[in-house]
Amino acid sequence: MELKEVGTTGAMISEIGLGTWRYKGNAETLRAGIELGAALIDTAEGYYTEDVVGEAIKGIRDKVFIATKVSGRHLGYDDVLQSAEESLYKLDTDYIDLYQIHWPNPSYPIRATMRAMGELVDRGLVKFIGVSNFDIDEMEEAQSFLNNYQIVSNQVCYNLNDRSIERDLLPYCEERGITIFAYTPLDDGNLAKKERFIKSNRMKTLDEISQETGKTTGQVALNWCTSKKNVIAIPKSNSLERTVENCGASGWRLSPEQIRRLNDAF
Repeated sequence: MELKEVGTTGAMISEIGLGTWRYKGNAETLRAGIELGAALIDTAEGYYTEDVVGEAIKGIRDKVFIATKVSGRHLGYDDVLQSAEESLYKLDTDYIDLYQIHWPNPSYPIRATMRAMGELVDRGLVKFIGVSNFDIDEMEEAQSFLNNYQIVSNQVCYNLNDRSIERDLLPYCEERGITIFAYTPLDDGNLAKKERFIKSNRMKTLDEISQETGKTTGQVALNWCTSKKNVIAIPKSNSLERTVENCGASGWRLSPEQIRRLNDAF
């Protein structure tokens, strides 16, 4: 499994992680992914999967990078601190590697939210601070109230069918050494369903490159995501078979010509 740096922190994590939004699998499936090198698990208090993640990392906590999120409904100063404590309890761990704001909410003063996030790092309960679903202006405002620490990541939707972040957010983050965590990198599985290929030229291109590389279409789509130097993909899988397949999207690279063809098709 190829590794990438989280922001400019020096911490190296797998470029393919294990997402748990709408996760219906068990701890053993997550553990299998970890053993295959996907030692990054992304969860959130709003996913209601922190318990199963905690079960999966039992006994191997030091080998896994845990990212979780505080809900956009809990961004008051005291609420952030309480949510973090509850996540620590459910994850059965003493610290969170990456604590993210799940989405921006103008109903809460961002100054107080970021003060709480900084305090969590000060107390050793959180290592790094990230955001999710933030645009550039929202990131800059949040960072302006975080004096001693940097926002190291932004988790956003990114896949071959949704490339909207390429207009401004992706280059902004790349220039500043901020990691993009790409959620829904397979477009809810649409980029991994063979029956869809006959319906569009773009999917035919994906299928052609799948055959050229000897990889599945899902693996090609994930590898396209991680071909960007600051992008980490966090697909969700409920099955062992698909987890193994997703992990196989790393350790090789699409050629520049194949990436160009995908960019043109999509």
